[in-house]
Amino acid sequence: MKSRELNIVKIAAALVTAAILIAGLYYGRDILIPLAIAFLITFALNPPVTWFVRRGLPRLLATILVMATVVCALLGLGVILGAQVRSIAVELPAYQSTILTKLSDLRQNLKAPGLFDGVLKTVARVQKEVESTNDKPAEGPLPQRVEIVPTPQTPFEQVFAWLVRSAEPLATAGIILIFVFLALLDIGDLRDRLMRLLGGNFHRSTDAVEEAGARISRYLLMQLFVNVSYGVPLAVGLWIIGIPGALLWGAVGAVMRFVPYVGPLIAAIFPIALAFAVDGGWSMLLWTVALIVILELTSNNIVEPLLYGSSTGLSAIALITAAILWTALWGPVGLILSTPLTVCLLVLGRNLPQLRFLDTMLGSTPALDVPARIYQRLIADDADEAVEITNAEIERSSVISFYDAIGIKVLRLASEEYLHNASAEHRLRLASGMDSLLDDIRDDFPPSLSPEVKPSVLCIGGKWEIDALAGKMLAHALAFEGIAAVSQPAASVNADYLANLDLKGADIVCLSYFTPNPAIPVRHACRRLRRRSPNLRIVLALWNAPPELLTDESLAALKADAVVTSVEEAVRRIHRIAAPEEARAAQQAPLPDNDAERVNALKATGVLEGDKREALDALAKRAADVFNTDLAVITTIDKDREYFVGQSGKLPNAITDDTGTLLPMDREHAICNYVVADQETLVVSDIERDPRFADNETIEQWNMRFYAGAPLRTAGGLIIGALCILDAEPRALEENEVALLETMAADVVATITTSDATEEASVKSSPASASATVGQPVPP
Repeated sequence: MKSRELNIVKIAAALVTAAILIAGLYYGRDILIPLAIAFLITFALNPPVTWFVRRGLPRLLATILVMATVVCALLGLGVILGAQVRSIAVELPAYQSTILTKLSDLRQNLKAPGLFDGVLKTVARVQKEVESTNDKPAEGPLPQRVEIVPTPQTPFEQVFAWLVRSAEPLATAGIILIFVFLALLDIGDLRDRLMRLLGGNFHRSTDAVEEAGARISRYLLMQLFVNVSYGVPLAVGLWIIGIPGALLWGAVGAVMRFVPYVGPLIAAIFPIALAFAVDGGWSMLLWTVALIVILELTSNNIVEPLLYGSSTGLSAIALITAAILWTALWGPVGLILSTPLTVCLLVLGRNLPQLRFLDTMLGSTPALDVPARIYQRLIADDADEAVEITNAEIERSSVISFYDAIGIKVLRLASEEYLHNASAEHRLRLASGMDSLLDDIRDDFPPSLSPEVKPSVLCIGGKWEIDALAGKMLAHALAFEGIAAVSQPAASVNADYLANLDLKGADIVCLSYFTPNPAIPVRHACRRLRRRSPNLRIVLALWNAPPELLTDESLAALKADAVVTSVEEAVRRIHRIAAPEEARAAQQAPLPDNDAERVNALKATGVLEGDKREALDALAKRAADVFNTDLAVITTIDKDREYFVGQSGKLPNAITDDTGTLLPMDREHAICNYVVADQETLVVSDIERDPRFADNETIEQWNMRFYAGAPLRTAGGLIIGALCILDAEPRALEENEVALLETMAADVVATITTSDATEEASVKSSPASASATVGQPVPP
């Protein structure tokens, strides 16, 4: 009860706070609008100012130069456009006869009998009757109409009134220019104050400021490109058609596109009206309308998606809602500023935990991940949409990847909600929906396995129907690896079930469990299966098992042959059990087609001579520090060997020389060989769970569980090795961290391919350090 009351209080406080903020934005618009415009202009002009500063120009001179250039460009454009306006104003009286003639023709056409004449006459008659009943004569004398004629102003009063009306916008423009100048001049102090306002966490504040600046600057730059790409063809097209003032209308079209939604419509009125006035016929008007429509379609469907991309990170609904809200608060200026201001709110929501709801409301990223979306659609009894989402994800990757990354997560989510929140109807919808989904996947993505092959793997659900659904996924995934498997219907695995289970032809049994404590039922099941068939191989798929059940000691105690935690691991381990030689050959990294060329490029760098050992050790140490890992190494792959040309520290259990430098190893045992073969970054979250590397004796000696390697790619696109980070604990890398590792790998390549070693490395390098990188045979 107290918790519910506390939530109500929090909601009420949030609503009151939001109301106060909205009221402050509305009543303080006279002050906030100039500040918002100034901030926007500062974001747009800071990149060129920074560009001049980095080339040695003092910041004061750089600021003056950029602002003077912008002001002069605007004044010059204003002069040109003013001349166009005067020219059109002079020619307008000549178009009067054309306009009157067209209007007369339209009037005659409208008076002609038409389809709706009868309807219009009926409406007019009804309206006349209604007016006649309401227009009863009033009693008494009718009121007299009085008109107040103002006293004519003197010329001095007219000039003074004009100056008063002009003073406010001029003063606002002056304030904006002064603020922009001061902000550009001391952008560092402004940035520091913003970070202090955002809080004491400098990492979070820095990310927020940088993200806001990058998104807004990119948005403004892309919008400028989009508007210019619209305005220039518009001006050229209108000039070809013969519209007077084509340059003026092209500039108006480009500028008005800064006003979302209504700006392009307003800009289109002027050239269309002139086309109507200039041409005695209708061809010029039709050509002008066609030109504008074609440019709008091209800009909206091709240019904008190509240039904008995900520059703002806002959803389409958020953009429209923000435009309505800011227009209601600040008028037309709010409509122009709506996108940049909303981007700032989005950045605050992503970087401040208290405002995380803004990211959910405004961001373009889905609020639910794919497994949650599929699960929600299933319990909503909408299996069709769940199938659509599933097919889209499989098209992007593969069936096995879908089962591993999404399918098991859907079932894991179902197992977590099974006893806590799910009702009986929800459970039924999930079970029937998953059956339909998996059947559709089998029909749409059938494996190329011959139907004559008899199943050798039996997949059994341990307890719930969810366990059996995971077994159904695994059986389908195994078929893609050429292993015939069959899944059993859902049932409780007890003594009677196992006694009557048909094991004929089965060499491997895979028991599937989602329960977090499967030790007791697994032990009993394995013991009964061993009694029935001593030669049977048992694989335990423990999707939610605690780490202590995944050790070799626990595996021996459970009387099982292997334990897996993912579909991909299960496929690889079962393949190893069913066809060991074939599996090892299939899981070896293939040689690239350009391997000889790649090896020659490696030798041409001279890195194996050891002259750059110290510099590469420093880069490896930096990588280990940046990613907070136990070890980082820089490896190169020769024809038959992997050489460690840089490392961040010593490994007590590894095979090293007297200086602690890692000795070379056979290429076929090197994880980095997969980086060279695939030519892309490889991330292994848990080496022990990956059958390709779990039995690698060298990695086992290193006592490492996590590996990530980014390829060392030369200017010619050849992969000569990898920058690797390793850790004793399993972990994962975010997409931005993978990109950062690849960037650091590019720095390593730049060091390796430099023609001359740095002076410090040349002085400090010695024969001992050089011989350490050349490598020696690994002792038996």
